[in-house]
Amino acid sequence: MDPVPSREIADMTGDAALPRKNGELVFAEAWQGRIFGMTVAMSHEAGFEWREFQTQLIAEIAHAEREGEPSSYYERWLHAFERLLADKDLVDPTALAERTHDFEAGHRDDVF
Repeated sequence: MDPVPSREIADMTGDAALPRKNGELVFAEAWQGRIFGMTVAMSHEAGFEWREFQTQLIAEIAHAEREGEPSSYYERWLHAFERLLADKDLVDPTALAERTHDFEAGHRDDVF
């Protein structure tokens, strides 16, 4: 699989456009930058095209807006990433749910 061109990521538009300030990517919290990096890295290695992720992200944003779900851009990004990985059988949904629960319950420390 060819690496995703950085222009393809930078040129995302509309609802999927990355948050920026003065042209630079904006991450309000460290986990947001990490999930961005993980998604880019996985698109290089894991068998999905960047456009597949972008389509999933747009669908997640639209769903949240339709349902009136308050969430941040990167929360939608995370949901899109998790769903794409599950749909492609690149992650075990049960293991992901357990790991998520461990972090939310404070049983695992955030890794830097």
